[in-house]
Amino acid sequence: MMQLYPAHAAEALEFNKVCSLLLQKCRTDAARERVENIRFHTRMDHMERELHQTNEFKSILATGSDQFPNDFTRNLQKELRLLSVSGGVLSGEQILAFLQLTLNIRDILLWFKKHNELFPHLRSIVERIVYEKKIVELITAVIDESGLVRDTASHELMQIRSELGKVRSESRRTFEGVLRRLNKQGYLADIGESFLNGRRTAAVLAEYKRIVKGILHGESDTQKTVFIEPEETIELNNEIFSLERAETREIHRILVQLTKDLSQFAQQLEAYYHVCGIYDYIRAKGQLALDMNANMPRLSVHPSLQLVKAYHPLLLLHNKPLGKETIPLNITLDRQNRILIISGPNAGGKTVSMKTVGLLQLMAQAGLLIPADENSEIGIFKQLMVQIGDTQSIEHELSTYSAHLKDMKHFMDFASGKTLFFIDELGSGSDPNLGGAFAEAIVEDLAQKHALGIITTHYLNLKVMAGKVRGIFNGAMAFDEEHLEPLYQLNIGKPGSSYTFAIAQRSGLPQAVIERARQLTQREHFKLDKMLHQTEQQSVKLSDKEKELDKLLTENEKLKKRYEELTNKEKLRQQHETLRLQNKIKKEELDYLRDTERKFKQIIHDWKKADNKQEVINAAENVLFRKKQVQTNAAAARKADKNYEVAGGKPKPGDYVRNKQNHQVGVLEELKDKRAVVKIGKLPFTVNIDEWIVVRKKLKS
Repeated sequence: MMQLYPAHAAEALEFNKVCSLLLQKCRTDAARERVENIRFHTRMDHMERELHQTNEFKSILATGSDQFPNDFTRNLQKELRLLSVSGGVLSGEQILAFLQLTLNIRDILLWFKKHNELFPHLRSIVERIVYEKKIVELITAVIDESGLVRDTASHELMQIRSELGKVRSESRRTFEGVLRRLNKQGYLADIGESFLNGRRTAAVLAEYKRIVKGILHGESDTQKTVFIEPEETIELNNEIFSLERAETREIHRILVQLTKDLSQFAQQLEAYYHVCGIYDYIRAKGQLALDMNANMPRLSVHPSLQLVKAYHPLLLLHNKPLGKETIPLNITLDRQNRILIISGPNAGGKTVSMKTVGLLQLMAQAGLLIPADENSEIGIFKQLMVQIGDTQSIEHELSTYSAHLKDMKHFMDFASGKTLFFIDELGSGSDPNLGGAFAEAIVEDLAQKHALGIITTHYLNLKVMAGKVRGIFNGAMAFDEEHLEPLYQLNIGKPGSSYTFAIAQRSGLPQAVIERARQLTQREHFKLDKMLHQTEQQSVKLSDKEKELDKLLTENEKLKKRYEELTNKEKLRQQHETLRLQNKIKKEELDYLRDTERKFKQIIHDWKKADNKQEVINAAENVLFRKKQVQTNAAAARKADKNYEVAGGKPKPGDYVRNKQNHQVGVLEELKDKRAVVKIGKLPFTVNIDEWIVVRKKLKS
């Protein structure tokens, strides 16, 4: 597992916000638990498997035509624990949930069977899962679709419920008779009847309570109405109560037995539940990938990264509904270019660019697709170190700079060639000259340890250092001086100006103050910043021209694609026309064979009856050898002999070939084993090459 420093490094790169978005996509507690315990893989096989699974589910969600059947979303952890407890008993509703879980697993296995080998990495999750039909049989024999125990679950239950139905029916008839009598006598209150203490009672006016015989169960708040169980129904209600208790005991006995029967499948049911949670987790990652326009990058075993058109996912999701453009990032960190020094104006996007790289690296190593071009490449890092923001510690009485140096000590003590680090504003919080010197020494040390990372800074000495020390290179955030606003675009290869005076002017600072500041600035410092300033403006202009060129290339690519589509349509039309002609020829041959068969039967019949056998033979020759065809073939042979001569040798594409039977000549276009495509005139035909010989045109004398 990847080592993070400090402990809140992932939060500093805003990975927790990505996890919050992922949690919203989860439908099961099992999937949410996986998000809360998400890990950053350092093994290629684990990382590759998770990314492929997410990518496959993303493609399923994108098509939307045949949805994956991961419909089971109930939490069954309590039920699974009960299933493993000796003497435990599950309710009908809980057992019904196990039935739904098992049927969901069946549907998943059938779905993979239907889609054959299309999704190998998703299929691997259920490679060892077996659908146990016995679970379904056990449950459906006892529990109905509503989670209630069936009458047929046992013979005793069927008898009890049958008797209970009869007694309830008799009690209902008797009670309704009593109500009609009491109503006729004028003893009933407006509400007529009620249920108290589980017994059906008549609502009698209080003044008649001593007249109506039965058990008094209570009275209304106003004491004007009393609730009496008529004596005619007391015994029947007692019998109902007794039968209901017997029914409850029998249902409990049945559920205890069914729970015991299902307990032998406890491990399988737990595996089923585990699988459904995994698929819900992967589905959530796939949905998040669709929201972010995320792709699966290429993977490398080496600690390196190459991001092409990469976006900060949170910024992208924020800007998308607002219709705002998000500027993509292109950056490579590898053995040759290990440490990137990003400079440029404040609020120009230096920290966002740095966070984009760190966040996408964490996402990839956590098995999440990243919002970058699929040609991007992600390697594996064993350590990730971050120093972003104010690290002042009141508890340990550390100033911002002291805390900053403490972090740098950890970086230098533990960094290696498998470390990815991010430092925001290296050396800030101290005297500019001394801070710059320490910053330069720290960068040298990290470079010697072959660590990879990004540093943002305003120090000129670090910008100069990037051009001299091997493995360290510059990057600058573009700035539009004309409109005095940042472009949020990272340009690799050149350092950037801090645009201190331009931003001061934009802020409305008095011009006299700005000019005095220019005078007080060290001459060499100002000269270098001005040079960087001019260089960057030229870079911005070149970038605009590159964008215009990219636009033209994109339009050209669209036209090329359109041309290819039209060409393919024309090829398809020609193929259809060829097939039509070939089918026509085959139909004519079939008609001829049927006619020949009929004539041949007639010849056999004539042979048996004829005295002059020669006449029958002549007729047979006309039918079987088709004299006209023979004459035609002879004419074709003479024509072929006149224009072509046998060349011999093994046929190859481009050769003239001649049919041995009908002497037609064509050009061999394609050769596949014994089958070949020969073009005769303008039509291509698929033929047996053994029936053709190689010829060449005769030279005219």
